[in-house]
Amino acid sequence: MNEAATRELLVTLAASLFARGFSVGSAGNISVRLADGFLITPTNSSLGRLDPARLARLDAAFRPIDGDPPSKEVFMHRAFYAARAEAGAVVHLHSTMATAVACLPDVDAANPIPPLTPYFVMRVGRTMPVVPYYRPGDPAMEPAIHAAATGARAVLLANHGPVVSGKTLTDAVYAAEELEEAAKLYLLLRRETSRLLTPPQVDDLLRAFG
Repeated sequence: MNEAATRELLVTLAASLFARGFSVGSAGNISVRLADGFLITPTNSSLGRLDPARLARLDAAFRPIDGDPPSKEVFMHRAFYAARAEAGAVVHLHSTMATAVACLPDVDAANPIPPLTPYFVMRVGRTMPVVPYYRPGDPAMEPAIHAAATGARAVLLANHGPVVSGKTLTDAVYAAEELEEAAKLYLLLRRETSRLLTPPQVDDLLRAFG
């Protein structure tokens, strides 16, 4: 996909996320890897009202070279790309259910959402750790995200929201959507006795779907 098509796809997917309440106001940011750099949503921009021509263009070292100023949280995207060579895109949202899980004090910080459905495992993976709280925009968060992302495709930022990577832009968005649904299921069932996928079932899914 060429850069022009990638810009259009990012804007289309971002608008879809915004329209369905996955992010509100100017919350959330999305980036995608290009052959020679990255595109990322601008700072203080709404995912529902992006202009393809004004997306921030970064070089391979994440220096701004064109477009509007990049999101102040560009460092969390950089952490994922550095930690995961296969990552082609990163999506950060403030989606309600995933953020709710990130606010719970009694979840397993190494893996707060259990394997309830196969699609959660297929799109998000075996683990999804919680990164301790940092104020939004604090670059000190970058090494903590990088450390967590070395073993996970997605993380929850405590009291903040999810950050999700994927091999492609579409993959990352689908994974972020699946994470939100998994969080909703978890919140509905967390006081119930749930039937989880077994470790062999999880292993089978990861062998079959990566």
